Amino acid sequence: MSTILVVAEHRQNALRPVSFELISAAHGLKKSSDDKVLVAVIGSQSEAYVEALSVNGVDEVVVLKSSVSDFDPDIFEAALSALIESKKPSVVLLPHSVDSMGYAATLASKLRCGFSTDVFIAEYQGDELVATRGGYNQKVNVEVDFPSKSCVLMTIRAGAFKPLEGKASPVVSNFDLPAVQSRSQNKEFIELGGGNDIDITTAEFIMSIGRGVGEETNVEQFRELAETAGATLCCSRPIADAGWLPKSRQVGQSGKTVGACKLYVAMGVSGSIQHMAGMKHVPTIVAVNTDPAASIFTIAKYGIVADIFDIEEELNNQLST
Repeated sequence: MSTILVVAEHRQNALRPVSFELISAAHGLKKSSDDKVLVAVIGSQSEAYVEALSVNGVDEVVVLKSSVSDFDPDIFEAALSALIESKKPSVVLLPHSVDSMGYAATLASKLRCGFSTDVFIAEYQGDELVATRGGYNQKVNVEVDFPSKSCVLMTIRAGAFKPLEGKASPVVSNFDLPAVQSRSQNKEFIELGGGNDIDITTAEFIMSIGRGVGEETNVEQFRELAETAGATLCCSRPIADAGWLPKSRQVGQSGKTVGACKLYVAMGVSGSIQHMAGMKHVPTIVAVNTDPAASIFTIAKYGIVADIFDIEEELNNQLST
């Protein structure tokens, strides 16, 4: 029997969607029915997340109550170090997030774990655990193995795994945190990049524009189309970098993962690895692009090889009648 440990992430008193994606990744790593998935949640109100984390794939929720409500890398590192030493997991899964970057590498080094970041495929090939991540600025996929390592720590890319459905009744346990002197103090939380804009992670219908939009002056007609259709207008990185839409509207690895989206219409989006990381899990993707070899078509349920301006005009005609 082996144990797979998942570290849930929360921010501003809410669990982040990636926590449930990690549970799905952990469930996929079980090699037998005897293997167990443990989910650790750390914070001053950590017990408040137990019900939400009681989902399929979870065998036990471990509550670690700390003295601070906000993320603190020193506390997380000390707490998880003690928990890993106690539970002896074979795999530890963390979100690939700014929080995890504050302590994951140090934790792996301290415990001499195998380590890989930004993993989007985790699987056993025979008896060997193999992690797949991007390399050379996401131009190639790199497979990483961990010979002779009894414990492997990985940070998992958001959007790489689809959350499991259904509730469960896992065992709930408490784990005492070791005494630790934090080297930092949280003053306040500031949402960067248009924090007052709409939260695209909760949108169910998204229309996203990419380089195919051509010029900034063309953005407005797609904004109007999205409003008419009842969609949330989003974009790929080049549009956000150019300042044509707020950064808060960017979908992708360096933007946001659209976890609640059910319908995603990609207009003139080529489909870079970084962009698809934020939306490839969406059940219905409709892609419009003039290039029949565009990468976006490899994940789209419906593909239209056409000019996005022709499609925009036709949709406006249909929606106005």
